[in-house]
Amino acid sequence: MANRIFGKVFVVKDNIDTDQIIPAQYLMYLPTVPEELEKLGSFALSGLPESSYPHRYVEAGKTKTIYPIIIAGKNFGCGSSREHAPIALAAAGCKVIIARSYARIFFRNCIATGAVFPYEIQDEFPQEIHTGKELIVDLDEEKVIIDNHFFALKSLGDAKAVIEAGGIFNYAKRSGMIPLKS
Repeated sequence: MANRIFGKVFVVKDNIDTDQIIPAQYLMYLPTVPEELEKLGSFALSGLPESSYPHRYVEAGKTKTIYPIIIAGKNFGCGSSREHAPIALAAAGCKVIIARSYARIFFRNCIATGAVFPYEIQDEFPQEIHTGKELIVDLDEEKVIIDNHFFALKSLGDAKAVIEAGGIFNYAKRSGMIPLKS
């Protein structure tokens, strides 16, 4: 059985910065404290302008999103280099982001934290992709399935194993780069 993520997508435009992903006033929540991590996730993408995004990523009063997949334009995660951004998205329930391109630091933070899979699309998505559309992301074959049509994702290569391990430190421990404590 393939390793797949099924679900609704949340579609965002180009140049979504880290202040839109997790506004600075919510950085007081500590991701290492479970209750605070949940609260941090409840504010994921709350910095998006309401005039451009009629649907909220996380509904008011909730801590989890109904959108495990984000479809983004170019330069997703630009702005400041905050590790909280991919962590907040994951805490809200995001599993994968598929973008035209990423800000380098955001992409690196996704891998280092193991929070979400940051894929880039190789093809153009069909115009009818909208917030709420359901699709499948096949992580093994690194492709998207929409209404029985397939769209290739750029491979994450060796970084995929780091994300699957839960981040760079877990990967280093599992692969023997960091000795386990006896």
